[in-house]
Amino acid sequence: MYHSWLDCWDERRAQRGEEAKNAKDFSLNAELAFPGAGRIESIDEFCVLADQAVADHSFFDVPQEGVQQYRRREEWLTFPSDITTDIDENNVVWAKITESGSLNHALVVFHHWNARERNSQLARVFSKCGITVIEIAMPYHFERARPGSSYADYMLSPSLGRTIQSVRQGVLDGRKLIRWLKGEGYKQISVLGMSLGSWFGGLVAAHDLNVSKASLFLTAGSLADMVWTGRATRAIQGRLEPHIKLENLRRAWAPLNMENYAHNLARPGLDLHIVAAKRDRVVLPRLADNFKRRLADAGASQSIIHLNCGHYSLALPPYILLAGWSLKQFLAHPR
Repeated sequence: MYHSWLDCWDERRAQRGEEAKNAKDFSLNAELAFPGAGRIESIDEFCVLADQAVADHSFFDVPQEGVQQYRRREEWLTFPSDITTDIDENNVVWAKITESGSLNHALVVFHHWNARERNSQLARVFSKCGITVIEIAMPYHFERARPGSSYADYMLSPSLGRTIQSVRQGVLDGRKLIRWLKGEGYKQISVLGMSLGSWFGGLVAAHDLNVSKASLFLTAGSLADMVWTGRATRAIQGRLEPHIKLENLRRAWAPLNMENYAHNLARPGLDLHIVAAKRDRVVLPRLADNFKRRLADAGASQSIIHLNCGHYSLALPPYILLAGWSLKQFLAHPR
């Protein structure tokens, strides 16, 4: 009875704001994902470039900086993104810092898709535990929102190229923030990603050796499968389906599939923490299970907690308390 109510609560929460999700039309926009690639007119051509990007170890690398680009004003840090888009607001990265008074440990937080506010309670709790919390604005969110848009429609969309560009931009932004944290003297750096933010946190951890712990809430490996099957992305899937099959979407978005970097996530210097929801209709449990199996096969160090709730009801007690306690224990455990 309780779990039936919980499922209904999740569905009502999923419907909130759904009318605003009027997804744009399908497009390749290969030039956004792969600058300098030339004119690409077919999905097959796009997929060839995606294959090359997966094999390119520098695809998620941050360019070397010449001059100081960071600006700190009280609890706010801003810096220019290394990817320039056609939305000026999106080209400046904002991060809110909640100091702990110590340089021992910093936690970079990547929020969920269409977040309306930052996680101030989480930041306060962990800063009191001696961990400085830095909440970065993902592309097209918060201060970086596209003017006139009611949700982050450029972050995740039926544009194959723009979605890759947006995720790649967010990963590079995260890595650039970590470079600043290392320059400030932080000894240990962890990342926390929630829902869509878990792809950012996971890809940053996979490509940045400065990250020693990664906590991924409500995650899976294949972004293509999540978008195709998830409750929150029906509008996008509806625009994709007439033009592309799932197997081709998987290949087109292969650079964003964390399963393709399982060996990176299994490196000796990285510990993983995964929170999964058994009743999740946004990131289906079978997709999360596939990802965890791929990590296990690669030899990754995983701490996994399964909660009998849905994607949105993870925010309700007792589930959020259990997830928070598990995260606290994971971050506190010495390497």
